[in-house]
Amino acid sequence: MDPVTQPIDKAAGLSGEIRMDEVVGHKDILMLCFDTLRYDVCVEEERKGGTPVLNSYGGSWEKRHAPGNFTYPSHFAIFAGFFPSPVDPHSLRERSWLFYPERVDGGRITPEGSYVFKEATFVEALGERGYETVCIGGVNFFSKKNEMGKVFPGYFKKSYWRPLFGCTEPESARHQVDFAIGQLNQYSADQRIFLYINFSAIHYPNCHYVPGKQTDDKESHAAAFRSIDRELPRLFEAFRKRSNTLVIALSDHGTCYGEDGYEKHGIAHEVVYTVPYKHFMITP
Repeated sequence: MDPVTQPIDKAAGLSGEIRMDEVVGHKDILMLCFDTLRYDVCVEEERKGGTPVLNSYGGSWEKRHAPGNFTYPSHFAIFAGFFPSPVDPHSLRERSWLFYPERVDGGRITPEGSYVFKEATFVEALGERGYETVCIGGVNFFSKKNEMGKVFPGYFKKSYWRPLFGCTEPESARHQVDFAIGQLNQYSADQRIFLYINFSAIHYPNCHYVPGKQTDDKESHAAAFRSIDRELPRLFEAFRKRSNTLVIALSDHGTCYGEDGYEKHGIAHEVVYTVPYKHFMITP
C-alpha cells in the first residue's frame, strides 16, 4: 500500500481521557484546524473510509458546536481555551476543558485535569512554560498581510505563512506539512513544541479538488478533506520520532452549499455551527 495513504495503528487516548496537567511541560502538542470542515462531510468520509489516517486515531469524531461562525471569532475563543462544545445540553460545570482560563473572580471551580492559565491565550501560556510555539497559517487571517492578519500569528513565538499555504493552492496541505516537518527537524527531542496548523484546503475555493468541477459543493469539500488526510502520516511520524504528542483535531466552523438558500459561512446556520472534534495521543 502507498505509505502516504496507509492507515496507522490506533493510538491510545480518546477524547475526554487526557489530563492536561500531566501533558503540559512533558509532551509535545499538535493542533490541527481543518478550517471550514463540516461535521456531516467529515463523518461521511469516516464512514466510507475516505480519511484512513484520521480514522485510525481517537475513535469517532465528536459532534460539537463551534464557538463562532467564521475563522476570526472562532479562533479568538479557541485560543482562549473555549473549544467547540458538546452538542448535548450541558452546563459549563459539566464541560471538560483541556485549557482553562483562570477566572479573576474565583467564582468557578477548576475542572479536574485541565491546565489553568492566566495569560490571554493558552498559546502564550505554553510559551511562558518553555514551549516553542509555532504557527503555520493557511487562510488569510494568518497571512500577516494586514494588521488583522497579524493578530493570531502574534500569539506565537514563531509564525509562518506563504502563498503556497493559502486557499487557492491545490497542494496547500502538502506544502504546509513539508514546512512543518522542516521546522520540527530544527529542534532537539527535549525541546517541547506546540505546533498549530491552519489547513486552508477545505475553505473556498475547493472545486479544484474534483477534476472539471467549476463550483464548490459537498463533493469537493470532501475531496479537499481527503487531500489533507493523505499528508498526515509524514507529520505524525515526525512527532512520533520526537516524543509523546497530544494531537487536537478540530474544525473552527462549517460552511453552507445552498442549504435553506444560504451560501458559505459567517452566518447563523446549523451546518456552519456544527463541527467535528477529537483529540488523541501519538506515542513513539
